[in-house]
Amino acid sequence: MRTQRTRTTDRRRPDRRAIAALVARDLTAVRRSKAVVVPMLAVPTLLMIVLPLVVGLAARGGDQGGTLFIDALPAALADPIRALPPDQRLVTLVLGYLLAPLFLIVPLMVSAVLAADAFAGEKERRTLETLLHLPVDDRDLFLAKLLTAFLPAVAVSWGGFAAFVIVADAVSWSVVDGPLVPNRLWMVVIVWVAPAVAALGLGIMVRISARARTAQEANQLGGAVILPLIFVAVGQATGLLLVRIEVAVAIGAVVWAMAALLIWRGAVRFTRDRVAAQV
Repeated sequence: MRTQRTRTTDRRRPDRRAIAALVARDLTAVRRSKAVVVPMLAVPTLLMIVLPLVVGLAARGGDQGGTLFIDALPAALADPIRALPPDQRLVTLVLGYLLAPLFLIVPLMVSAVLAADAFAGEKERRTLETLLHLPVDDRDLFLAKLLTAFLPAVAVSWGGFAAFVIVADAVSWSVVDGPLVPNRLWMVVIVWVAPAVAALGLGIMVRISARARTAQEANQLGGAVILPLIFVAVGQATGLLLVRIEVAVAIGAVVWAMAALLIWRGAVRFTRDRVAAQV
């Protein structure tokens, strides 16, 4: 009966009011969960505020220890740095390029944490049965769970980047005589690529959460998939700041396409019965 109802409503437009109500409900539950909120805020604060402040102060005006390091870098990165005055090289390298991986780790990490809690957390809090009996289409329920993870991940990433810009420019202003970040390429990475990375992570983790019995189990199962993505993000983030804007936009489009495929496949396979069978 339920399966027939789901099939006959698949062609309808999403119920925005129902989705908004579910998102508001889930965000309230997230705010009340210290196990979710603490890592979601503490780690980005450490990575995007404390670390840039400490590293930036240490690198400001330093060139003696950085010359050998710069010489060991690939030419595409080292040549623009060598063109700068000596006292600007290390701080520009560290704050302008080397800390770039942080901005792809954060959305991926936050979306994974929240997506792991999407259904597994409901099981732990014993609220899943109530959720599954709500008069909401399966598709709308799935979309609501996605948005509950995606919106905070993007908000934390953009808020963290704004804080990083303030910290980085405050530390480097007296050395470079102006703002160091952001530039147009930085904005493409933050506004276009970072949300795509968040969507890719949650497209994986929501499906895992629906199968797991606890949020801890979901994190353990998802770690096998998310950790390689984090390593790829770390390896490629600095390179994104060395390519042309068109290339960065194209890379973001590829990530969005992968995320859309995962989310679409997850939405097609998602049913209440499958989630309930895992309880």
